[in-house]
Amino acid sequence: MTVSTSATLADLVTQDARRARILERHALDYCCNGQRSLASAAADAGLDAEQIAAELDLPDAPAATPTHPRENSALAHDIVDTHHAYLWEEMPRLGELVDKVHRVHGDKHAELTRVREAFHEAVADLEPHLTKEERVLFPAISKLEKTDGPVTFSFGRLANPIKAMLAEHDLVGDLFKEIRTLTDDYTPPEGTCGSYRAMLNGLQEMENDLHVHIHKENNILFPRVLELEAQRNA
Repeated sequence: MTVSTSATLADLVTQDARRARILERHALDYCCNGQRSLASAAADAGLDAEQIAAELDLPDAPAATPTHPRENSALAHDIVDTHHAYLWEEMPRLGELVDKVHRVHGDKHAELTRVREAFHEAVADLEPHLTKEERVLFPAISKLEKTDGPVTFSFGRLANPIKAMLAEHDLVGDLFKEIRTLTDDYTPPEGTCGSYRAMLNGLQEMENDLHVHIHKENNILFPRVLELEAQRNA
């Protein structure tokens, strides 16, 4: 299908998840800033929107139909089982590796001090963030889905915690952008050891997974939930 440069980055990835890799390659943010059009995002980055649109016009791309669970609670469970589980397992492992590389190579690569700080700041934000989603927000979404009439929560409308989640997504996204800049797009310096390369691979993998994770929440789950809440309380 022909890709329009007026389409938003979020919609392009929602229609075909394979496009995420192409946007990643051009450093175009389809998650936290997914509501920008391809034309606008490309212009801001000094890129050719038409050329990128041609790259996004993949052969045998699936039709623009929902590829995520229709039920909000099912999508939330998918996010927990896929992305939350990955983060809970990977954050401590990668944290130890970041500390080790900083300890061994920090004297020759001064940027590693800030890489280490930024990573641990991101983890310190992510741990309570994931817990709030799993224990408060996602159960509330399930309750909303199972209720026919108006729904009230101790925290007011679902828009309140969702607003907080969006702000926290932006914060974590900015920290990983900083890490990517500090590491020259995760490029290993010449002559570095296997641990250094493994750290960079792990950081890049985590950022890429966060992009997909945040896209599912910011651009699919949360808009659906807010629309349903408005319908229930109409």
